[in-house]
Amino acid sequence: MQTPSSKKARAAVLTAALLVAVASPMTATAAATAGHPAARHHYGADELRQDLAAVRQAGGGDVNVLARVDGTRGAPLMARIGTRTVDSPEPVPWNAHFRVASTTKTFTATVVLQLAAEKRLSLDDTVEHWLPGVVAGNGNDGSRITVRDLLRQTSGLYDYIDDPEIQDRLINHFDENRYDTTPAADLVAVAMRHRPVFVPDPDGGTRWAYSNTNYLLAGMIAEKAGGASWAELVERRVVAKLGLRDTSIPGLDPHLPDPHVNAYLTDADGRRLDVTEHSLQHTADSGVVSTTADLNTFFRALAGGRLLPAEQWREMRRTVERTDDPEDVAEMPEGTYGLGLRRIPLSCGGFYYTHEGDGAGVNTRPAVSADGRRAVTVSITTTTAPPDLAALNRATGALVDHVLCDKPAKGR
Repeated sequence: MQTPSSKKARAAVLTAALLVAVASPMTATAAATAGHPAARHHYGADELRQDLAAVRQAGGGDVNVLARVDGTRGAPLMARIGTRTVDSPEPVPWNAHFRVASTTKTFTATVVLQLAAEKRLSLDDTVEHWLPGVVAGNGNDGSRITVRDLLRQTSGLYDYIDDPEIQDRLINHFDENRYDTTPAADLVAVAMRHRPVFVPDPDGGTRWAYSNTNYLLAGMIAEKAGGASWAELVERRVVAKLGLRDTSIPGLDPHLPDPHVNAYLTDADGRRLDVTEHSLQHTADSGVVSTTADLNTFFRALAGGRLLPAEQWREMRRTVERTDDPEDVAEMPEGTYGLGLRRIPLSCGGFYYTHEGDGAGVNTRPAVSADGRRAVTVSITTTTAPPDLAALNRATGALVDHVLCDKPAKGR
């Protein structure tokens, strides 16, 4: 089960009612590796440190943050603030592993599009064609939802994360449910207990609402079309192909590879709860573990045409407006949504591609320039309460804009 994704701030994973802010001074360190010595008038190590400090402030002041920029003049730019655990002076590791949460959706969408390129499935296939009877009841109709609808969030299906019982387990009983192993099909069944937000109408215009249920179904379809589990498909077709040595899909294994940063939240009694170890995020909407370096490699390869044929890459970038999800519109920057990919405008013209990830105590913000030449990933790990996502997105969005527009400190 995925912990709540961006629009799910109230659940992410232990929000408002669960969380009580606790003063928790932490030892902080900051470091950066410089880019090309002659490029000081461009965005460099000092600018990255400044922007990362702003991200930390937006995250509440006591989060751990790590950022890496690839595609600069010379060595990658890197910056970090914080410690590996709340009780240790050891700084955040440069190559820390973390759960990427909903950034997984871009991996899943890539595999589905690869299968489409191989004619193993069509984006116009219906859910009913691949999963007979799975999307039905309470106004749900799999015969009116296509694979494309799943990937671009235009199915209208209820988000299983919003189910009151699941909300209660995540908000009030996280510790008892941290080793959850609920299969994707069972989580889809939870969504089917609810009426959809809307039913796609080819003649009524495209409507959009973010739902993790879409990617459970996309993963299930990929498994049927690809003849292997969604995790095996991603590992073989993306991870192995790109040589992403620090990217994995642990499935039901609750442990993170070393090195990693521990994530903490605070329960209703004011006690700090270590949420690092859990198996909640084990499905095709949330189950990838990676690093800042590997995510930059993945997004640069995607934008650079190394993972998809031209036709499928164009399809992935064909975006729609966000219409029926006010929380998402409020929390995320201005932009549109494609097939597992957001397109966000840059202040210097053009746009970049991204897909955020928000899970139990960890927020992931990757971004890549439209030409794939430069990428940046920011990883935020909480020590008490989840950050305000609107504030966090403003700060990370500013950092991304500065990086990809190559803005120097002067004039900002």
